[in-house]
Amino acid sequence: MSRPDGRKPNELRPVKITPGYIDYPEGSVLIEMGKTRVLCAVSVENQVPKWLVGQNQGWLTAEYAMLPRATHTRSQRETTPSARSQEIRRLIGRSLRAAVDLRVIGERTLNIDCDVLQADGGTRTAAITGAYVAVSIALDKMIQKKEASPRVLKTAVAAISVGIVNGEPVLDLNYAEDSRAEVDFNVVMTAEGNFVEVQGTGEGATFSRAQMNKMLDLAKSGIEELLVIQEKVLRSA
Repeated sequence: MSRPDGRKPNELRPVKITPGYIDYPEGSVLIEMGKTRVLCAVSVENQVPKWLVGQNQGWLTAEYAMLPRATHTRSQRETTPSARSQEIRRLIGRSLRAAVDLRVIGERTLNIDCDVLQADGGTRTAAITGAYVAVSIALDKMIQKKEASPRVLKTAVAAISVGIVNGEPVLDLNYAEDSRAEVDFNVVMTAEGNFVEVQGTGEGATFSRAQMNKMLDLAKSGIEELLVIQEKVLRSA
């Protein structure tokens, strides 16, 4: 099958992660996956939600939003998060909490802001992959200040989309593919190959167990590539 951008079914879009993209947050990156661009920033606050006060452990939470002209036509700026944005915020938070041992950062909160500058499919998975790098940078600064244990990072985490387009499983869907996919999956996985989350929907068709296995295998191979990219960026940051 010929894909709109000429990629093979198992091929990622070009990936670029730029650390320190903005100066003020404790950790920040710009992640680019093809034409999708997401700015991820991590802020550290010396407080936790009321329900965690006195328990000597931290918290991690995330926000996600798209700029009005992130897409081909302008959308209204979100003053109240849409149901979609709220769902993605929770997904990002769950994914990153799987990577961090919040018991060893004291009563501090990691606030992750993921802002989509340009959307061409896979914004939530790009946000997770980029946010992990930004969180790692922020935690490294906390370790240096002795505000967190060197054991704070439990594992690396990355995410990718897979789907069935024209009857064939493909990796890392852009918008042209996502908008006509028969089946759409978002997969979040750790460096050990364990799933954090699998979101799968038959948008225009049902799918078999064999097709699901093929998509999960594709996702695993793509995430393994992303984990290597993350590691290289963190070594040079």
